[in-house]
Amino acid sequence: MKKIIISLALAAMVMSAFAQEDPIVMRINGQPVTRSEFEYNYNKNNSEGVIDKKNVEEYAELFVNYKLKVLAALDDHLDTLSSYQKEFRQYRDQQIRPLLVPEGAKEKEVRAYYDDMIKRLEGKQLIQPAHILIRLDQDATEEQRAAAKVKIDSVYQALKDGADFAELAKQVSQDMGSAGRGGMLPWIGPNQVVKEFEDVAYSLEVDEISEPFLMPFGYDIVKLVGKKDLEPYEELHDMILKYLDGQGVENKIAQQVLDSIAGSSEKSVEQILDEKTEEFCAKDDELKYLVQEYHDGLLLFEECNSKIWEPAAKDTLALTNYFKQNKNKYAWEQPHFSGMAYYCKDAADVKAVKKLVKKLPQDKWMSTIRETFNKDSIMVRVERRVFTKGDNANIDRLAFKDKSAELKPVKGFPHVGVFGKVLKKGPAEWTDVSSQVVSDYQRLKEDEFVAELRKRYTVEIDKAVLSTVNNH
Repeated sequence: MKKIIISLALAAMVMSAFAQEDPIVMRINGQPVTRSEFEYNYNKNNSEGVIDKKNVEEYAELFVNYKLKVLAALDDHLDTLSSYQKEFRQYRDQQIRPLLVPEGAKEKEVRAYYDDMIKRLEGKQLIQPAHILIRLDQDATEEQRAAAKVKIDSVYQALKDGADFAELAKQVSQDMGSAGRGGMLPWIGPNQVVKEFEDVAYSLEVDEISEPFLMPFGYDIVKLVGKKDLEPYEELHDMILKYLDGQGVENKIAQQVLDSIAGSSEKSVEQILDEKTEEFCAKDDELKYLVQEYHDGLLLFEECNSKIWEPAAKDTLALTNYFKQNKNKYAWEQPHFSGMAYYCKDAADVKAVKKLVKKLPQDKWMSTIRETFNKDSIMVRVERRVFTKGDNANIDRLAFKDKSAELKPVKGFPHVGVFGKVLKKGPAEWTDVSSQVVSDYQRLKEDEFVAELRKRYTVEIDKAVLSTVNNH
């Protein structure tokens, strides 16, 4: 009995010590947030390079808002959506799968790749060829074949007469990938190119040039630039590792591990990944909070996008009213021009375009011009937006009446026109500053949403624990 009492006392002491090491800094609707979790998020969002840094108290309020939105998303069961689960697992697995790779497994892959390189060389050296290609389709006529043969023979004769191989390749080779490099190709080994090319290239000595020969896609002349043995494993190790990483070697090994575990159990790969996530996160707080960040961040986005951002961006009536109520907020010091600069192939179209769009709302201009002038071929090009002085020389000259600005037609469209209106004090419609108005209105609706969440859920912050953040 005494032993049991002592054991319980020790357990209580351990739990108490742990609680002191990582106390609760706040509770959101009863759910605890430890100091270590808060510190992880605070330090990450206030690191070097962050412009708008917050002190701990300021950040605590932002963090509460963040957690409230996540809680609302959970109450809306957004975590049960298949689209959310798929995206979350995709991000999570980027962190978890590499941890499944056994120590030394990547090294084995690198070694195996090197050994395979040696095997594929079949005792031969690596060679670096250069070539001059005259292309010939497989269904070429006899006349075309004869013309190609005459051309390659003339190239070969020029080489025999002392012409520089690299310069000639740049001028006449029809392999666009290598012509600019003087016909130079990468180092190759056996079975990496077509047999006809390989047989000729391997038969040459360094600096020797072959006679013209026929391949499946044309006539070719090859020069052997160099020969070498395969470099030692140690020299190629990093290059092979980088290549294998680019090919997803970690993911391949991790999948093999998962398939092996699944094969010896009745669990699915997803179940195994879920269990491994819990196992790894229990040992690594940084990983735990990173995975939680993925979880919460995606939920927050789903909640805000469906409840706030998307509806606000589509509510044109509300945006119109918001703009009218806050019009002074969008006033500007310099005049702006709301309209378009347009460029025509025919001079008569300058007036025709203006007449066409004169009674149309701006959002109909582009589609109407496209249907009227550009249905069969492009006759008119248009640049439509809100311009400030200096944005477009043609707007400066024709709309702002700046005589020092020179007209700049677009190539192939020599006739310039502008249409719209100069706004001296500020935008006339919310669409003139749509991105700003939408952003501001979304922020307003988000603030209203947070205020409602603060009424719906309880928030408790332990100021004493908060004061120890990064100071313990």
